Amino acid sequence: MKQRGFEIAQGFENKEINLPVRKTKYSAGYDFEAAEDTVVPAFTPGTNPTLIKTGVKAYMLDDEMLCLYNRSSNPKKKGLILANSVGIIDKDYYGNPDNDGHIMFAFYNIKEEDVLIKKGECIGQGIFQKYLVADDDESDGDRTGGFGSTDK
Repeated sequence: MKQRGFEIAQGFENKEINLPVRKTKYSAGYDFEAAEDTVVPAFTPGTNPTLIKTGVKAYMLDDEMLCLYNRSSNPKKKGLILANSVGIIDKDYYGNPDNDGHIMFAFYNIKEEDVLIKKGECIGQGIFQKYLVADDDESDGDRTGGFGSTDK
């Protein structure tokens, strides 16, 4: 039985995507790579975050989530910060009808010049975690879409 892991998202099957891996035996995070070259423009007020595609989706147990974190070197070396501080991938994001559960990292570039992220470059990490629910929780809704759809 599959418990948790990664697969190639639809549309990326023939694009030489590497699934996330831990680089050392005591690493908490799985390193994600960019699926394609992407320019993250220098920040100006009103700029939307740039979504960097990974070409990857994640499956997990019912009481788990995947948290997306920035690389510790990104802010200093590249000026990249996550727009949402920590991304949360819910179990029901996997295989959703909008984008198949494709994981993307949302970055702002705080430097004065554009930053080019090359295909295959490590952009962030994901950590699987358990979560708890309140005693009176009665959630029974179903996900109907992809990125940012839980409030619809």
